[in-house]
This record gives sequence, structure tokens and C-alpha cells, in this order.
Amino acid sequence: MTPNTVVAGSAGALAAPDRPLLAAVGADLRIPVVSGGDVGYVNLDHAASSPALTLVADHLATVLPYYASVHRGAGYTSSVTSGLYEQARMGVSRFAGARETDTVVFTRNTTDALNLLAHCLPRGARVVSLETEHHANLLPWAMCDHRLVRAAPTWAQTLRLLERELTSAPVHLLAITGASNVTGEVVPVAEVVRLAHEHGARVVVDGAQVVPHRRFSLASSGVDYVAFSGHKLYAPYGAGALVGPRDWLDAATPYLRGGGAVREVGIEHTSWAAAPERHEAGTPNVLGVAALARACEVLGELDPEHWARHEQALRVRLEDGLRTIPGVRTLSIWPDLQDAVGIVPFVVDGFDSGLAAAYLAAECGIGVRSGRFCAHPLLERLGAPPSGALRASFGVPSTLADIDRLLDALNGLVTHGPKWTYETVSGRWTPVPDPRPVPQWAGRATAVSPCEADRTGGKN
Repeated sequence: MTPNTVVAGSAGALAAPDRPLLAAVGADLRIPVVSGGDVGYVNLDHAASSPALTLVADHLATVLPYYASVHRGAGYTSSVTSGLYEQARMGVSRFAGARETDTVVFTRNTTDALNLLAHCLPRGARVVSLETEHHANLLPWAMCDHRLVRAAPTWAQTLRLLERELTSAPVHLLAITGASNVTGEVVPVAEVVRLAHEHGARVVVDGAQVVPHRRFSLASSGVDYVAFSGHKLYAPYGAGALVGPRDWLDAATPYLRGGGAVREVGIEHTSWAAAPERHEAGTPNVLGVAALARACEVLGELDPEHWARHEQALRVRLEDGLRTIPGVRTLSIWPDLQDAVGIVPFVVDGFDSGLAAAYLAAECGIGVRSGRFCAHPLLERLGAPPSGALRASFGVPSTLADIDRLLDALNGLVTHGPKWTYETVSGRWTPVPDPRPVPQWAGRATAVSPCEADRTGGKN
């Protein structure tokens, strides 16, 4: 058994996960609240960025002394680091269930991976996706002939609309999420793959939200490409991956041009390397890649049933509890889809989502996400208010106690309202005054990105 892994001894115990499946860095973190003192932090924002697993952080501490440039140095540490890098590629390939004809290209994150694939599409490629996608799986396809299919009230109806689009003209690629970053609903990928392949289209799955919650396999699912991020996979060190067939990757011009992507450079001609090196110019994020591979290894050792039961118990506890709070309603896309990962969006009537999130953070020590989650068309379709919604998301380090803290805090908000005063500062709801100290090494954030100022809830 993997160290720091907690596996319950019976099905009954699994139905009440009062302990984490895997230990994470920061699990014992205490943070200040505006009323004074401190409380244990409850992290329910995993869908944005998950904490590092303890085993991942330990692995980095082990390999860090050997860090050196990969594939170029003659020194011992360079040799060790080069081996670590390619071993990580093999580990990620195994985790993704890659086929012999697939390759792994390391990227910064899911957004980077999907932009890489868009760059590598054949000239004149036609791409189809749903309006329910994260912006990372919408915006990159603008450079192609991109057709956006509106989601119908049910998944069965939506699948028929997809089929109609696939039959109207040749499609090169169907781009779809594995699990919604807004609602957590898991798309029946097998149905999508069957439909797409029948019409000669390849399928890329935005795996950012499904891979951290479900065992995924390219070979078993028939999916052609999958993209995912380390920062959502308990390895927040700046690496992601695109995994899939190499033919489009080998035929495209390099995503980045520079050292490492070439075989030979001359005055009048450059010979480019094949994928994956073709698209990995420059010194790579070796430590991020090592962390990603270690997270893949650790998650790959979890019993899939234990994993699913743990998360399902948390989701049921949260959804059941939310239904008991007056004025709180949850959001979903398709009522005929039953499977969902650890992401639950909801609206609290009478409270701006940003204000509610600020209250949870400042008065209760709970981190959730608010806004439109970089899925503007979807939030509009779901009828969310202009401020968007709240989103609680959890994973292998989460427990029932985390869920109960959130439910208690929401009951307090609805019953009594915030006890502190809040104002919008640089587009963000902020306690005023805010007496909470911050570590000396981390200046207090005073500005937000345009995405957050637009109340998207960040990039996730």
C-alpha cells in the first residue's frame, strides 16, 4: 500500500469518508479570520487548482538536488535529470492509457495543450464543440472552421444535435470535456467517440476535470487525444500534457521554435525533430513534469471503487445539505446524466456570488470559487445571475468534515447574513477593514485579472 494512503476497511466505512484518501500539503493549515484568531482552512476549490499531494512534494524534495539541464549536459546530474524526464513521459503515458502509436508532449497546462493541438490541425480543419465547454476548449479553435453546438435540455437531445453537425459536412475533430468544470457532470465519452468515429472525426477530451477524479484510458475509451494539467492533478508545479497520435503533431510546424526542437540548423535550412521534441523547445519544466508523473503514479495506485465511493459520499452529503438551506439551488446541465465528479455549483438567492465567497473566506476560513468559471455561454444557459454562481469542489484529500463546515457556514449566511462589512475593491468583494495578516513573503493582492474583474471566477 502506498504510504499516506488511507483505505477504509469495509464498504460501510467507505460510505462515510471522515478521513482523506491521500494526504495533501496544507491539510493542517490554519488561517486568520476577520473576527480574530485563526481556524483550520477548508479547501473546496480543487477544480481551480488542487493542493500538492504529500507524496508528490516528498518526491520533488528527493529529486531537487539532482536538478540539471536535460538532454544536453555531460555531467552526472544532467544524466540523472534526463532519465527522470523521459521516465516521467513513460509514467504519464501509462496513466493516460496511451497506445503504442501515441506520444506525450509536455505543456504548461490544459489550455496550452489544447492550443498546441489547434496549432497542429491540418489546414482547413473543421472542429465541432459544445457551448458547455471551458473557454480553453472553445477559444483555441477560432483559428479553424469552428462550429459550436448549443446544448439541448437533455444529453440525449444534445447527442442528436452533435450527430446532425457531424453529418452536415466533414469534421476533423470533435472537442469535448470529460467532466464539466462548472457542474462536474461526466460526459458519456464512449457515445461521443462512437458517433465521431462513425463520421470520420477524431475526438479530443479536455481532461482537466475528469482525470483528477476518474481512471481514464485512451486505449479503452477510444478517445484520440486527452489534455490535462498537473495543477488540477495534485501536482501544482506548472506542467501539463497532451497525449495522442503523433501524425498531426509530426506534420505541423513546431509550436515553439528553439533549441531541443531541431535535428540540424543551417543557414538556409532547419531540420525539425519529430514529436514530442518537435513541440518542446527550450529547457523544459523538469520538476513540474516529475511532479506530474509522480501524481499520476500515486493516483494510478488507488482502488477505483474506493476512489469513486469516497467522492460520491462527499457529493451526496453536499447536495443533500444544500437542499435543506432556504434560497439555495444547485445547477446542472443535463438531468439525464447521473454521473458527476466532485464539483457542485449553486446559487444563494439574494447574495452576490462574490460577496458570498468573500464571507465564506473571511469569516469562516472556507475557500470556494465564485463567478462564471470561464464558461460564460454555459452559465448564461443555466440561468445564473449576472454575478455567476458559487462552486464547491473537492477530491482525494477532502472529508465529510469539510462539507459540513461549508453547510454550517451557508446556513449562517442565509439566517443571519455576513457579520462583517464588505465592499468591492478592484472588482473583488473584500472585507473592510481587513485585519487578517498575510505572510511577509506574500504581498496582499490588490488587483485582479480582466478575467476575474469580469467575474468569471478566474481561469477555471
